[in-house]
Amino acid sequence: MPAVAVSKGRLITAAILAIFVYGMIAAMLGTLLPSFKLTPQQNSFLALLQAIGLAVASVTAGPLIDNRGNKTGMVLSLAIITVSVFTLPNVSGYLAIMICFLALGFGGGCLVTAANTLVSDISAERRASVMNLLNLFFGLGLMATPFIGGNLLANDAVKLCYLVAGLTAATLLLNAFTAMPPPSGERGFKLSEINQLLSRPALYLLALLLFLYVACEVGFTTWLPRYLTGQGISQTTALNALSGFAFGILIGRVVVSPILIKIAAPTVTLISAILMTGTTFLALQTLDLTLIGVAVFCAGLAMAPVFPTTLAMVGGAFPKATGTAMGVVITSGWIGYAVSSPIIGAIAGEDPKRLQTALLLFPAASILMILVNLAVRPALKAHAKASV
Repeated sequence: MPAVAVSKGRLITAAILAIFVYGMIAAMLGTLLPSFKLTPQQNSFLALLQAIGLAVASVTAGPLIDNRGNKTGMVLSLAIITVSVFTLPNVSGYLAIMICFLALGFGGGCLVTAANTLVSDISAERRASVMNLLNLFFGLGLMATPFIGGNLLANDAVKLCYLVAGLTAATLLLNAFTAMPPPSGERGFKLSEINQLLSRPALYLLALLLFLYVACEVGFTTWLPRYLTGQGISQTTALNALSGFAFGILIGRVVVSPILIKIAAPTVTLISAILMTGTTFLALQTLDLTLIGVAVFCAGLAMAPVFPTTLAMVGGAFPKATGTAMGVVITSGWIGYAVSSPIIGAIAGEDPKRLQTALLLFPAASILMILVNLAVRPALKAHAKASV
């Protein structure tokens, strides 16, 4: 069979829209929680189920992508997300909502693995820079959901769900009709290589780094509006604060993309972890709206490079079975979210005001990120020497 012509521009467009959609659905739970009127403990179960869906999808999506190609992963995940978000406003009862978020998590986990693997392949020479540049559209999507929901749709959850579902369906059609490179025999995951993959210390350290980071970023996205409304701040103002956090991620990825051409990825992520510690702590120490806005925006700036830059380090360290390695690392990230949410819910209990104490988990996790970052450097250097 003749090879199908692949347009790099079309691939970039498909990846951008997929990452934008993922940003929108990543903010869905945090945006909708104030409307659900549930206790912090019930909120934590929704977050836990979404995280389980994310984790299960990520660990299974890697081998699927390596063997069947990115297009399979992209189309499958976007279809699941479209159905889940269309269904959400048409169900009633806590159990049905939980099922929707479990499915949404599964679709999101598959999408983020497929999209980042595709982006990693677009420009291997400047992988960290390109992945940050394209992942700024995650920040745009993350900002769009709470801004549209709180300011343009007057906190109407039904209209918001239909809007996001419609955009996801359009992205699904684009990806379905976009030619993508088939999986290569060299890169495809082979079961016989699993021991070699799992014997690398760098894989575990990068997985731990993302475990801690996702607990912070996705946890912050999920819990920030609920925390602020529990402190007596209006829902619209709380959602605008979440938009400010997402705007910080967007700006941070624009700024850091050229920086990563000259400064090593481990150094950039180390600086990010240090700044995350201070900004997440400050955001929880005041009810002054101006200070909250500044702290939350700066927290977004600090977090911006970590996710795509960590995945870029995975892509560089594991040129074979890249999708599988990314799936393992991303799955570890979702497990971090799954572990942190019940802890936050247990500490807060039935009282939304106790979230202030529970959310100190974020600066604590940021401190641990600093230590893991320092530990992963020798492992990456050892791989670089072995590859020469």
